[in-house]
Amino acid sequence: MTGVTDDAPVTEQPNVRLLDELLDDIYHGQERISQAGIYRRAVAAELPAELLSRIAALPEGEYAVDEVAELLGGTVA
Repeated sequence: MTGVTDDAPVTEQPNVRLLDELLDDIYHGQERISQAGIYRRAVAAELPAELLSRIAALPEGEYAVDEVAELLGGTVA
């Protein structure tokens, strides 16, 4: 055996939930938001560094919620 167990912590799920909550909040009443706007709101919401890095890596431009959720791995559509 290699010592792999099912007890390993799952770190991805909380980040998806945080991302979905952010997108729900910032897209309320908005159709498209710029990458810079999404990043600013993510920083203000104190999202984990891993999510901030993914948002920062998005090409500049405006995104609809479904586009950005797909690119970042969220589930909001």
